Amino acid sequence: MHLYDRAFDELDAPTLYAILRLRTDVFVVEQACPYPELDGRDLEPGTRHLWLGPADDPTDLRTYLRVLAEPDGAARVGRVCTAPDARGTGLSRRLMAMAISLTGRRPVVLDAQSHLVGFYASFGFVVAGPQYVEDGIPHTPMLRQPREGETTAGMLE
Repeated sequence: MHLYDRAFDELDAPTLYAILRLRTDVFVVEQACPYPELDGRDLEPGTRHLWLGPADDPTDLRTYLRVLAEPDGAARVGRVCTAPDARGTGLSRRLMAMAISLTGRRPVVLDAQSHLVGFYASFGFVVAGPQYVEDGIPHTPMLRQPREGETTAGMLE
């Protein structure tokens, strides 16, 4: 699998369509949450779109996430999703480890669907606030502080 890392203005139309299709299929259709998937944050300076897919086809997204630059200097990971036929293969774990490595020495925040708190905890995230419900789904705010001398190698195991 190839890691793709693009800013919004580096995405061609077919790739952007594939990203929005996967996000909509997972978050709106599969999870039955009619919400505004296009939130404007994809366009912000500093936003990175990361995904894994075959090296010869960037439109065949297996797993995807975006990293936003927050005003306080933290990185925000969001829109983490995996194609149904790629779930359970470890690709999301690989992508998350890669995303963390790209954030450098910044804190990383995310709002986890609460049933995935353990997944994110395995990367060093801790609960950073009370659980809340958004679009009928329980979410938990989480924070990861960088650790001195850390590498992502152990996260890939």
